[in-house]
Amino acid sequence: MSTKVHAVVDALGNCLRLVLTPGQQADCTQLPGLLACLPQAPGAVVADRAYDTNAVLAAVAACGATPVIPARTLRKHPRHHDPNLYADRNKAERFFGRLKEARGFATRYEKTASSFLALAHLLAALDWMR
Repeated sequence: MSTKVHAVVDALGNCLRLVLTPGQQADCTQLPGLLACLPQAPGAVVADRAYDTNAVLAAVAACGATPVIPARTLRKHPRHHDPNLYADRNKAERFFGRLKEARGFATRYEKTASSFLALAHLLAALDWMR
């Protein structure tokens, strides 16, 4: 079984929301739902190239945030993004690195999706306490 874990982290790298999807599903389908669950509108949405779709850009604009998403090479008219702000995507990557310190998470020891997501939530809560 292949799965992907999608996370929303704040400016400090603390997890605000986790979602689990099948591994073959595209990443960009999850961002509008993740943005809708936030208690307040973010100032900027920082994501990688996998999230560069018109639907994602419309969802980011609808919540009043600035998209900091590099344009994919297939775009005819690439958008400009702030490279300094894009460097903050590192905080999300470091969050996933901290989750993967737990061997059970890194090797997907849990068999069911619900127990794997529960483990991810537990590890994210423990990460908040650090």
